[in-house]
Amino acid sequence: MKLYTRTGDGGETSLFDGTRVRKDDARIDACGDVDELNAWLGFARSSIEGDLGDDLARIQRDLFAVGAELADPGGKIAARVAKASIADADVERIEQLIDRLDLEVTPLRRFILAGGAPSGAVLHIARAVCRRAERRIVALQPPVQPVFLRYVNRLSDLLFVLARVVNRRAGVQESEW
Repeated sequence: MKLYTRTGDGGETSLFDGTRVRKDDARIDACGDVDELNAWLGFARSSIEGDLGDDLARIQRDLFAVGAELADPGGKIAARVAKASIADADVERIEQLIDRLDLEVTPLRRFILAGGAPSGAVLHIARAVCRRAERRIVALQPPVQPVFLRYVNRLSDLLFVLARVVNRRAGVQESEW
């Protein structure tokens, strides 16, 4: 199979059910934001090892499931492919990770300026991209399953805490606003 298909040369692409849509369709925008988020997490993971790197790899896999949901408004693939789903247990896993990591950092007293160590700064970018993806996902019609919205909402919180933890572990002090 060739990498290029030429089917998108006219500005259209296909959803999982074969429906052709313009590449500026709201659903494709949301898929693109999730893909961008996944790429930023890959960049962050390239300099983070151990438990946090493993956590980021798991999140990257989850984001493929989110992308599959977005590209499948008719729900045809998720029913057949177990790894293309997100469940309440995934949201709970993210919440538990937030709670565990939040114990490593000082309680927030003020807003924090994005930045710090390179990997911490990248995680702040990922958080902002995650929020953009969430805004796009909320606007979709037909809407996605609520669990996907909860997952993406929690993920942005996790990315904020991850940035703080990475900066603390790197010995970089946060800049407050």
